[in-house]
Amino acid sequence: MTVIVGLVHRKRVHLAGDSAGSDGHQLTIRRDRKVFTNGPYVFGFTTSFRMGQLLHHAFEPPHPEGALDRFMTTTFVNAVRTCLKDGGWARKDSEQEQAGTFLVGVHGRLFVLYGDYQVGEPVDRYAAVGCGDELALGALHATACLDLKPRQRLTAALRAADHHSGGVAAPYTYARTPR
Repeated sequence: MTVIVGLVHRKRVHLAGDSAGSDGHQLTIRRDRKVFTNGPYVFGFTTSFRMGQLLHHAFEPPHPEGALDRFMTTTFVNAVRTCLKDGGWARKDSEQEQAGTFLVGVHGRLFVLYGDYQVGEPVDRYAAVGCGDELALGALHATACLDLKPRQRLTAALRAADHHSGGVAAPYTYARTPR
């Protein structure tokens, strides 16, 4: 249970996330952040804190090179798969590998990595994942034409999800791609 929101602004990717940890019945406010930087990337995860811990502390992300679409769907995904397998977190179901869902930004582009290792890039230049994603997406859409700074838009999206979803809770944390 969570919401992670992201947007692209002036060639930087900005992410924000809530602090809820939930098993569906009990909610705990976690100290460990769901959004962070690792090398030239910014990450924001849902699905599992263990997956996020591996991406934050064990993952050695490859340096982006060549066509970014191709790189993200091949080299980057393969490195993520290896990290999650080595960390004992990746799952197999009917011989198909499965992971979790997270946002990742690099070189001014925002991607969504889904549980089947599919990589998507939203045309709108914003995205949200987690149980509050639809509420957050509505807020990001509604604020797109307003003259707000990235953090203001992300906070509006988090607050909308927090207000209407039982699986989202403050405090909020923020991260962005390094300069």
